Amino acid sequence: MGQRQTKPNPAAGNARSTTPTPTRQEQQQGSGLETERTTTRPAAAMDTFFLSHGSPTLTIDETLPARHFFKSWLPAAVAGAEPPRAILIVSGHWETATPTVNVIRGNNDTIYDFYGFPKPMYQLKYPAPGAPDLAMRTKELLEQAGFGPVEEDHSRGLDHGAWVPLMLMYPEANVPVCQLSLQTGRDGAYHYELGRALAPLRDEGVLILGSGSATHNLRRMGPDGTSVPRWASEFDGWLQEALLGGRHDDVKRCEEKAPHGKVAHPSPDHLYPLHVALGAAGEGAKAELIHHSWTNATLSYASYRFTTINNN
Repeated sequence: MGQRQTKPNPAAGNARSTTPTPTRQEQQQGSGLETERTTTRPAAAMDTFFLSHGSPTLTIDETLPARHFFKSWLPAAVAGAEPPRAILIVSGHWETATPTVNVIRGNNDTIYDFYGFPKPMYQLKYPAPGAPDLAMRTKELLEQAGFGPVEEDHSRGLDHGAWVPLMLMYPEANVPVCQLSLQTGRDGAYHYELGRALAPLRDEGVLILGSGSATHNLRRMGPDGTSVPRWASEFDGWLQEALLGGRHDDVKRCEEKAPHGKVAHPSPDHLYPLHVALGAAGEGAKAELIHHSWTNATLSYASYRFTTINNN
């Protein structure tokens, strides 16, 4: 949610003119993968997740049910008893012509890609370490699968689709994070296959997150406490049934298969992170609804876990 901004605002401190030479501490903290790859690997591949991140006010509004869900992430061990070695997140707020990874040594900047919100929102910081080795591993996997050339962005930090949920999920900001862009000129099947190319990362202790929204039509939002309109509830219900029923082919084409697809998602940017997360879990993935709530009458916070059943 919030107006989309594909480039960080330098005035908000989100851009760097050059990439600083990392200190030894930054190299150890910000590698995100290479140092960890030599240690014991997890017994099983990590699950992937689609998160509906909703409004940026999630970070300050205690009345939002989804806020409490995200804050329970670590205590409830939703993604495991221990934090992941690194996080690869795909947000609905970074669109590029070709796949791009942010390659950050040191800490990620916090991008305020929203407008007209309370001042405290613009004072929040989420300085998670960058994950340059994970970025390069992601680039390697995508190019091997035919998604190249994959570009590198050495200045872009984390947009609110990434840092808003992560601030609640991993509040210490001590897990290295790499962000991967979307290509809204492509379709759901493309992003599903892109996710499949990233599947090996799950065996390397990387948590793959898609951050978007189950429904996302900002022009049709209403006041809290009003009934969810039919178009929103029917799309949200169809998506849940298709995911839980394993109808991946339908989900890949949900803009045309689902009822009210173009109304629920006038632009596919907040839907494609789901396809990436689902694809990364593979054809045999089992979906589980792990949170569901509504705000502003039409904004669904439906969030899902994808667990691999069959190896592909």
